[in-house]
Order: sequence, then C-alpha cells, then structure tokens
Amino acid sequence: MIEFITSNENIIRPSVFVGMLVIMGLWEVIAPRRALTVSKLLRWSNNLGLVFFNSFISKLVFPLAATGVAAFAAEHGWGLLNLYSLPTVAAIVLAIIALDFIIYLQHVLVHAVPALWRLHRVHHADLDYDVTTGSRFHTIEIILSMLIKFAAIVVLGAPVVAVIIFEVLLNGMAMFNHANVKLPLSLDKVLRWLIVTPDMHRVHHSIEDDETNSNFGFNLSCWDRLFGTYRQQPRKGHEAMMLGIRTFREPKQASWITGMLLMPFVGTVSDYAINRRQWTANEEQQNHEQ
Repeated sequence: MIEFITSNENIIRPSVFVGMLVIMGLWEVIAPRRALTVSKLLRWSNNLGLVFFNSFISKLVFPLAATGVAAFAAEHGWGLLNLYSLPTVAAIVLAIIALDFIIYLQHVLVHAVPALWRLHRVHHADLDYDVTTGSRFHTIEIILSMLIKFAAIVVLGAPVVAVIIFEVLLNGMAMFNHANVKLPLSLDKVLRWLIVTPDMHRVHHSIEDDETNSNFGFNLSCWDRLFGTYRQQPRKGHEAMMLGIRTFREPKQASWITGMLLMPFVGTVSDYAINRRQWTANEEQQNHEQ
C-alpha cells in the first residue's frame, strides 16, 4: 500500500481533488445549507481560476514539492522521526497528526499578525461559502504556506508517504468542511468531536470578528477544543449569519480574480486582534444551548 501511494501521487492527488469537487458540488445542489447570494458561475470560475493559477506558480517556484523535501530529509537523516527507529505506521500517524497541528498554529498566526491577515483575508472575503472556498487563497499566502510546510517536514523528518496522505487530507477535508451542505444535526454533533464539519468551520467565516477568530482547525477538531478557540454555533444561526469581511462586500472586489489578487494591497494596515469582540452572557448561553 505504501509503495502504491508513493508511486502514484501524481494520480491520487488530482483524482481526489476532482472527485471531492464533483461529490461535494452535487451534494450542495441536492441538500444546500444556505441560499447563495452571488452568481455561482461567477464565483466558481474565479475561485477555481485562482486555484489553477496558484498551482502553476507553485510548480514554478517549488519544482521539488513537499514529497521531494521529505525524501531529501530522509536521505540525509534529518528530522526527529529519522533519529528514532519507530514502526512505519507509528511514524506515519505521528507525522500526520503533527503536521495537522502545525497547520492549526499557522492558521491562528495568519489571523493574529496584521500583515499576514491582509493575505489571508482573500480566503475570508468570499461572499458565499461552498466547496470552492476551501481552495481560494492568495498566491503569496500559498508560497508562504509551502515554506512553512517544508520547514515542518524537515524538522519532523516526516516520511514521504505521510506527506502524501497529509496533502490529500488537507485538500479533501478543506473541500468537505467548506461545502454548503446540510448534515443531520445529530450526525454533525458526533462527527465534530473528531473532525471539522461544515457547520463547525462555517462559524469561522462569519463577518463577526470573534466568530472569525474561532474554529481554526481544518481536519482534527481537537485543537480548537484544547486551545480554547472552539465556537459551537454562530449567534444568528447558519442560515442568517453574514459571511465575508465588512470592507469587501462588492462582487468585483470579493469574487473576481483580479480583486482577490489585489486585495492584500488595498486599504491601510490596521490591527486585527484575536477575539476582539466579546460575547454578552446571554449570547454565550445561547451558544451553548444550540
């Protein structure tokens, strides 16, 4: 199995992307969670256009890719997991969990540092929330994320197969938990004890600052619970909550690829403090009751 995964990465990754896009896209049509407010054709063409543009740039800037970095580290014996003789399965599982935690920390960081938030707000400015939102990031943020990932792989000494599995999970889960799909509430309640569900992550895309600065996880939900960044529900409920960013409400700014690429350079630099807005006691009680 390990040999199959490592030798077929170039088939597995695009297949998962296309498969998840089709599955979640059909699910959104059959059982949508919210009514869309912007033309789906406009958003999908521009969001996916940005994805393909980023993929092209990434291959130019980083021809080695994450698996190449992992192979290079293994060849030279770099990283914690290359210093100890662990069972293969244990090393793979530990590497995936550690990389998941690092992505959680990175996500918190891009919200806490104003300069990084200017890049990351491209992801949050989407006026609707669906499967394509999960892959919508500014090109510079993609490059910075790759550098962080490379460093993490080298420090951890993550096995090549672990990196491939993690990359597939990162992509697939982002498409799942950004999808505009309706899950039975009882199922959502159980699933979110282990993984990030669409309802759990949608809170993170609220226009309200403290709701935006919560539920940072993309795969395992435990990090938000452990570090106090978990929000159970948005104040106004999922159907009534407003998505996006207050300063980018026009489709030309928030939905066109040109607006997305220019967004980090628009406006003055200002603070974006984690959990700046405080909930009232009544709002907090309502959150726990929902």
